[in-house]
Amino acid sequence: MQSSSVAEPVQRNWLIWLAALIVLLGGGFALWRLLSGGGAAPGGPPMGGAVPVTLERLQPTTLRDQASFVGTLDAEAGVVLQPEANGRITRIYVSSGDRVAAGDPIMELSADRSQAELSAALASISAAQSARDNSRSRLQALVAQRIRLEAEVKLQETEFGRTKRLVQAGAQSQQELDEVERDFSAAVASLAAAQEEIEAAQASLGQSEAFLEQSQATAEATREDLLDKTVTAPIAGVVGNIPVALGDYVQPGGTLTTITQNETLELEISVPAEQIGQIQLGMPVELLTFGAEAPVAAGALSFISPQTDAATQTVLAKAQFDNVTGVLQDNQRVDVRVTLSERLGLLVPANAITRLGGQSFVYVAADAPSPPEGQPPVAGPVALLRPVTLGAMQGNNFQILEGLTKDEEIVVTGLLNLQDGVPIAPQADATAP
Repeated sequence: MQSSSVAEPVQRNWLIWLAALIVLLGGGFALWRLLSGGGAAPGGPPMGGAVPVTLERLQPTTLRDQASFVGTLDAEAGVVLQPEANGRITRIYVSSGDRVAAGDPIMELSADRSQAELSAALASISAAQSARDNSRSRLQALVAQRIRLEAEVKLQETEFGRTKRLVQAGAQSQQELDEVERDFSAAVASLAAAQEEIEAAQASLGQSEAFLEQSQATAEATREDLLDKTVTAPIAGVVGNIPVALGDYVQPGGTLTTITQNETLELEISVPAEQIGQIQLGMPVELLTFGAEAPVAAGALSFISPQTDAATQTVLAKAQFDNVTGVLQDNQRVDVRVTLSERLGLLVPANAITRLGGQSFVYVAADAPSPPEGQPPVAGPVALLRPVTLGAMQGNNFQILEGLTKDEEIVVTGLLNLQDGVPIAPQADATAP
């Protein structure tokens, strides 16, 4: 008796599961019949009348076969500003994002020590100039004195010769000859001493001029160092991040800021070697920021490298873009679309595509077929499910390779309420993209 009572619940559970399975199979069959148009009488409207929809007439447009890549933008010119001398930042003339011209001041560093050194160097120049001028004046005086002494020596030499002849003739005494000879020897000695003084003065003048040149060089170097304390923009462009602040002590090699010219940007693309045969110089190129649907800039391929990178097996290609809107930046990574070819064809909005069993379909507006004998005709157009072959996406549209022709009207809204052969009530016509 106990085993019989246990078998009854088991049998009841099995019957419940069998009934549920039959219900599911029946519902699936009904759903299949509904999707295939079996839920309505052939050529007849569904319950509730015609479905309101929006139609779009297909017209040929330009289809583009495109290849997608990822590229990096590089600014036409850019510099990193670094101090050329030690100093403390005492003034910052610009802010990040400012546009500057070449030569504009960017920052100023402390210059107290350099200013003192420059003042000392200028004072040294002044002293060297005075010493040089004194040596030059003394040399000029000694030269003039030598000329006078040379004349004196000639005079004494002439007097000595004349007196000597007179003494030999007995006209003058030996004592007078000795006095003239003494004066002649004194004049010669004075001339020799003057020549030595001239040579010493010339050496002194040379030293003074050398000291003056050294002082001038020191002053010039100090002046250059002083100028280095004012950092100016070497090119026109936009100021980047400024990682330093007032009061910071900086040294040569540190970064003060950057200046970048973003008016023209160069795109660099690494094209896989197996795709290099698809691209050619002059092909149109579109740039898209990540997540954007519409291109932000357009250009053309201007360079294709003749070599393949051995490490990455890619080929470098380049294109230039005018950054008119300013939305592009140096070192920015962007999506790139290269247009390989163009032709006329048909585009269908992505929201007009219906997928059933892995196949793509489009609802086409057509005249209702003749109803079976004994049934009333259907007034107005109906939606016919048409299989299509899709190509690549172009924006928010699919290229149609097969299944549709121009001037046909397709349903672009209200698809959730449609079935094959259902009457439709067009609400508005749209123009194909």
